[in-house]
Amino acid sequence: MTPLRPGLFEGERAIITGGGTGIGLAIAGELVQLGANVAICGRRPEVLEAAKEELAAARDGATVFAAPCDIRDDEAVATYVKAATEALGGLDMLVNNAGGQFPAPAQHISPKGFDAVVRNNLLGTWRVIHAVANHVFLPQKRGRIVNITAEVSRGFPGMSHTGAARAGVQNLTQSLAVEWAAHGVRVNAVAPGIIRTVGTNQYPSSLLEGMVDATPLRRLGDAREVSHVVCFLLAPTSDYLTGQTITIDGGAALWGDGWKIPEDVPQFPPYGKQ
Repeated sequence: MTPLRPGLFEGERAIITGGGTGIGLAIAGELVQLGANVAICGRRPEVLEAAKEELAAARDGATVFAAPCDIRDDEAVATYVKAATEALGGLDMLVNNAGGQFPAPAQHISPKGFDAVVRNNLLGTWRVIHAVANHVFLPQKRGRIVNITAEVSRGFPGMSHTGAARAGVQNLTQSLAVEWAAHGVRVNAVAPGIIRTVGTNQYPSSLLEGMVDATPLRRLGDAREVSHVVCFLLAPTSDYLTGQTITIDGGAALWGDGWKIPEDVPQFPPYGKQ
């Protein structure tokens, strides 16, 4: 279900990175339901194929393009953006959702691990934005971008690597909103708190319990709740809104000391990677 009006995105075209599962798939599904044609990407072909079938079944006549793409690779990103744009017959919207991280105390994060998370979440997001803007949005002087970050206003203890990367994406969102306003390109971000997805389902139960305890609404979020906010930001009716980061975290950023690393899980393996 969607709170937005039917046909809102009729004739519109969107790329959603990390669109094969979780939040990305929820966003792609809602856009298709509201009339858009979409292109999704990720690293696992079998996941993308299943997502493509699900999305195509969501609306008769929907065009769905799916292909693997490593957003850490400049050439792969350029190739994907070109192919997706051609398959959709143009491009109007970009949702940067692809990313990945693993919970760990800072002292246990290796330099290689920190670098990998920053390359994925910050540099990968930048590569896709840069390719789409220069290939499509800036030349046509029109486009809408939403970056999926994380709620990092009070830091991100237990995930300092992704906290640093996501804060960079939020600042990038503000900078590009100003630079590209004259080109008709809007840039916003959504900062989810802890959302139940296939990634967070792999976290230790003690960690998830701590996250719920640190949330005033006393539950994890749902991917569809994030999708509704993203679609609102992408809608033409939001054309006077740019450079903003909207937090959807059940009030967690406003209350308490935040979640803490459980003592019984002193070092986490790399859960939650996409």
